[in-house]
Amino acid sequence: MKRILIVDDEPDICLLLKKYFTKKGYEAYSQPNGEDAIKWLKANEVDLVICDFKLPDYTGLEILQKIKIIRTDIQVIIITGYSDVRIAVDALKKGAYDYVTKPLYPDEILVTVEQALHAKQEQTNTPTRQKPSNKETKKSTVSPTDYISGTSHQAQAVMKHIDLIAATDMSVVIEGETGTGKEYVAKAIHERSHRDQKPFVAVDCGALPKELAASELFGHVKGAFTGAIQDKKGCFERANGGTLFLDEIGNLSYENQLNMLRVLQERVVRKVGGAEEKAVDVRVLVATNENLREKVKSGQFREDIYFRLNEFKIELSALRERPDDIEVFAQHFLSLANQQLNKEVKGFSQDVVQTFRTYSWPGNLRELKNVIKRGVLLCTSDRIGADCLPQEILTPSVHDENMDMIFNDSIPSSLKAVTEQAEKQAILLVLEKTNKNKSKTAELLGVDRKTLYNKMRAYDIEA
Repeated sequence: MKRILIVDDEPDICLLLKKYFTKKGYEAYSQPNGEDAIKWLKANEVDLVICDFKLPDYTGLEILQKIKIIRTDIQVIIITGYSDVRIAVDALKKGAYDYVTKPLYPDEILVTVEQALHAKQEQTNTPTRQKPSNKETKKSTVSPTDYISGTSHQAQAVMKHIDLIAATDMSVVIEGETGTGKEYVAKAIHERSHRDQKPFVAVDCGALPKELAASELFGHVKGAFTGAIQDKKGCFERANGGTLFLDEIGNLSYENQLNMLRVLQERVVRKVGGAEEKAVDVRVLVATNENLREKVKSGQFREDIYFRLNEFKIELSALRERPDDIEVFAQHFLSLANQQLNKEVKGFSQDVVQTFRTYSWPGNLRELKNVIKRGVLLCTSDRIGADCLPQEILTPSVHDENMDMIFNDSIPSSLKAVTEQAEKQAILLVLEKTNKNKSKTAELLGVDRKTLYNKMRAYDIEA
């Protein structure tokens, strides 16, 4: 029986979820704050934690990091308000499995819980993927792991690159914002390669505590450190013959980058605390939401390992940059949600389609998937209408926390003046956050350095 811990300071939510999951065959427990939850986790085994982002003593990110230090394989689902989606996306970068938005619907959370536990089981077993038989390929069901290509120019270019690179053993760097489908691209490369009958092992480097990263990657021998009660295979060894996908590679410590360089060069691994070396045959695919070349320039990422990994690069565009693909993915996620929730919603109203195309999607495909799953859950007809969407998507704020600085309590003289003032404030804000690093500022703003310099001159910004 799977064990779930619910961490929330609202007793009614804890009681509701505990009763619901108990009826569904789970062992469910609850704690009212982060401190009590951490103490409980140190003394008890658990498969999954559902945690409110705003606790009395910790934020969701803080408790997430503490949970991952206790045990890296615990799946964590964050509860958040929809207006905090950008914060939830940050939690995903740090190792959360997914997030659910308030108001809570138990059926929606159950689907996410089942997917998280299934993903954990897959990681534990590292199963070999079997090619589907002709009979299986004729089924009308869709899989959550299917790679779906859009119709935009960017999507077609990515598909072409996947087909070209799959037949080789070259290492690939996959760049893109969180939620753009980097792991799906990695799986598509694996499934089209000659290694497709061997394991595909995915590791989130952003979720690896520094103290345990070497053990997770390379394994350890019994007694290597406190808590090492038996020998453990690392990810390289478990992926032997197949593909190892390292997500958020830029988060690896310098020491572990050095250890990985040796594995990539020599194709052997040595477990933590061990003396023997074991040969491994692994194709390495990595993903990042950062510019690794800039991290190399700033000394945060080793140049030698960067060039070892960057034999080929695939760049994924944000969903807001390819609106023509939104309907393709929306239909795919609709089919998935229908299967998961046992419903038969056929499509979307015209105003919902238009809303989807104009919304900025800060959480990219992952956010779109969650919005549609919730829409299917709430839908009472054959099409998802505007009443099934979160209010924040129907009326997104045009702002950010600096909008007061932009208007200064006065009416703008023109739309152009608003745009120029907004650009100036955005540049000043990012320059401040990057300690006036112009290369990093240009990267974060999505422009080249020449454009940034021109803007700075035009707006009399000194830095």
